Amino acid sequence: MRPNDDTTDLRQENEKLRREVERYFQEVDQLRTELAQTNLCVVALYAELDTQAQALREATELKSRFLSYMSHEFRTPLSSIRSIARILLDRMDGPLTEEQEKQITFIRGAAVELTEMVDDLLDLAKVEAGRINIAAEWFEMVDLFAALRGIFKPLLINPAVSLFLEEANDIPRIYGDHKKLSQILRNYISNALKFTKEGEVRVSARLLPEEKVVFSVADTGIGIAKEYHQAIFQDFAQVDSPLQKKWRGTGLGLSLSKKLTELMGGSVSMTSEPNVGSTFSVTIPIRFTGPTGEDANAQKPPMEFHAR
Repeated sequence: MRPNDDTTDLRQENEKLRREVERYFQEVDQLRTELAQTNLCVVALYAELDTQAQALREATELKSRFLSYMSHEFRTPLSSIRSIARILLDRMDGPLTEEQEKQITFIRGAAVELTEMVDDLLDLAKVEAGRINIAAEWFEMVDLFAALRGIFKPLLINPAVSLFLEEANDIPRIYGDHKKLSQILRNYISNALKFTKEGEVRVSARLLPEEKVVFSVADTGIGIAKEYHQAIFQDFAQVDSPLQKKWRGTGLGLSLSKKLTELMGGSVSMTSEPNVGSTFSVTIPIRFTGPTGEDANAQKPPMEFHAR
């Protein structure tokens, strides 16, 4: 090959390389432009999300304030209605006819039902506003179940339904919020008694691995169809059945129970079959821990097992 041919080939290679380099830089510039545009879109999206998040926080706070205010305002007249109904039913103002007693009993029952709804709304507003704290302390199972027996004994007005609270001798002392746990179990038991025409409602506790305990409320009631299982713990969820329509409610009890359980570091669950019955459960740790995962009570007393 002659020298001129070598020079020509070299020039051609250089020109080819130059064009490739120019094309590379053009692609880089194009990518840089696209990246800059993407960054602007991301920044705008973040700004929009921040605005929406702020609006959502303000709306949630406004709703919580409204619910708290209205709940407090409703309590006074409802308390008055219940008190007056009790006075009338006690015949303090004179005798009643059978029809009068029936109507006043209905008024009193409606007032009690509305009071429970108001309490649920107020508690739910507090939970959503982050104003409910866990007041953890050590307590015994025997005391918790004894309190539940005392609460529900006068409420067992249906002779066809029995309430059993099983012995739980293997459950150690628990460090948690026994008032909120009691509130959850009271809600479970109340629902079970409402929707059980005959049979039994059985409350039990069982020790689980990893220092957890599960409380279950099983009934032989109407049960819940499978299509309602996923939504049963959501706000305002209600089951469509004749008995459900008889017992009106806000549908907040189970939702509130779920939120309170999660505050205690636990979980809820449910199994049910129509015309067979339902079992509602709440699982909590034996020892409540704070948000950081550290023991909320550094001075932990020794675990003891107490037989009744």
